[in-house]
Amino acid sequence: MTSLLEINDLHVHFPIKKGALQRTTGYIKALNGINLTVNKGETLGIVGESGCGKSTLARSIVGLQKPTSGEIKFEGNTYTNASARQFHELRRNMQMVFQDPYTSLNPRMKVSDSIAAPLKAYKKTNQLKTRVKELMEMVGLNPDDHYHRLPHEFSGGQRQRIGIARAIALEPKLIICDEPVSALDVSVQAQVINLLQDLQKKLNLTYVFIAHDLSVINHIADRIAVMYLGKVMEQSQRDTFDKKAQHPYTNALLSAVPIPDPEKEREREQIVLKGELPSPSNPPSGCVFHTRCPRATEYCKTHVPNIEERGIPGQTVACFYPVQQEDKQKVTI
Repeated sequence: MTSLLEINDLHVHFPIKKGALQRTTGYIKALNGINLTVNKGETLGIVGESGCGKSTLARSIVGLQKPTSGEIKFEGNTYTNASARQFHELRRNMQMVFQDPYTSLNPRMKVSDSIAAPLKAYKKTNQLKTRVKELMEMVGLNPDDHYHRLPHEFSGGQRQRIGIARAIALEPKLIICDEPVSALDVSVQAQVINLLQDLQKKLNLTYVFIAHDLSVINHIADRIAVMYLGKVMEQSQRDTFDKKAQHPYTNALLSAVPIPDPEKEREREQIVLKGELPSPSNPPSGCVFHTRCPRATEYCKTHVPNIEERGIPGQTVACFYPVQQEDKQKVTI
């Protein structure tokens, strides 16, 4: 497959400033060496606890957050240090759907103006009204009824549809979805996910889809990456994610997903991680997960595991002692 987006050794550190002179006393290491590849036409799902760096990664990809170091490539071209003009041209092919449909829209702008904004920014104003109505129809809105309305007149699901219409207006190649359904009701989540999948097929889109909900990720993603404390712990295909997960952290996340069958739910053992999530301003030495890992040894405290294949083709894991099939019960989500 042809790669569309490549991320190499990406670091994003935020300075901690204290005192009247605002001197830098340390850094919050939001991203600490991320390596990812997104292929054309696929959906890469990214999952992890709050504070693991998922949203920072999303903002870095679209240029809303400048990386401290590392490299991001789009269609083979590095744009990490691109000028404002160069990035303006690049953003035509790279859009974002934000998490909160209530704050991502200007409350004083009519819906039609919000959707038309990217078209105006790139001077694609030929038959603008017709194009806006077409976009509204594509995301399931009624142009005749909704064209002149303001955001407060819509439900959360409708507002997210407006955000999606705005994101696809320029016919981009890549869309970053930063938890686009987490603020919506379950029934509405399904509608929005189905809409995104339909648009992907129709417009040949590539997604980076960020979510907390493993069942959502397992439904929409082709490949899944698990993040913890600014690092990628494991990557695998969707088909093997829940059945052959190797990293102890991934298995802990999977064990927390409820199973609709009460008997199977009672039979399985839930993995409870000990301790609190370490501070990204002072991450642990060695493997960053060793302070909460039930399989950690003294070796894990002083050595950093590389993310690589450990017995399963196409699946990579950053762990010296990965979980084997005989060590766990199968979990289906």
